[in-house]
Amino acid sequence: MTERIRIIVAEDLQVLREHFCELIGKETDMEVVGQASSGREVLELVASRDVDLILMDIEMDFKHDGIVTAMTVLSNHPDIKIVFLTVHEDDETVFGAFETGAVDYLLKTSPSSEVVSSIRKAHEGIVQVRPEVAYKIKNEFTRIRRNEESFLKAAVIVSQLTPSELAILELLQSEMKIAEIAKDRQVELSTIKSQINVILKKFNKKRTKEVVALLRDLNLMPFIHKVRDGGEG
Repeated sequence: MTERIRIIVAEDLQVLREHFCELIGKETDMEVVGQASSGREVLELVASRDVDLILMDIEMDFKHDGIVTAMTVLSNHPDIKIVFLTVHEDDETVFGAFETGAVDYLLKTSPSSEVVSSIRKAHEGIVQVRPEVAYKIKNEFTRIRRNEESFLKAAVIVSQLTPSELAILELLQSEMKIAEIAKDRQVELSTIKSQINVILKKFNKKRTKEVVALLRDLNLMPFIHKVRDGGEG
């Protein structure tokens, strides 16, 4: 006889916890070996019995209790499979869930047949990427790719700036006024304005605030420091 899938059901709402336990109890190839209402209780159960899979709510004692708990469980018991339950579909929660090493991610409103199917597939080690999750991953990949392209373009521009222009960028990033920069650089105000105009043209921007915002968004300041230090050396 095939051994049944040993499952912990972790859900802080008793009515939902009982619902999932009842659902699992109807299946001949799986059994509930423990119930938990918090991440702490999950860890206690995992330490005291043999477990194959945890059906776990993401938000229990605190917002990402399930995610934090999953990281702890999988660091000590990598063979345990985790299927998350949630009411949230925001990108942060979805990506946070999969980053732990979870096998699946289900909405609590999912049909019973989908929950049971997910448990079986997770136990077999099949990682599922549902259409709604795949869409989020695609969008995130597109966003990252665009950021990388923007970073490369900006990095090329930065690498072609003169030492004086790099120094001005650093001072602009520190929110110094143009007059203050002229004083710091010990040059005429008109000279700084002229250099800033050249910088704006190179970045194809109309205002210094736009350039500073771009550099911050792309986290380019460390690169600017490196280029400047290299140029001065």
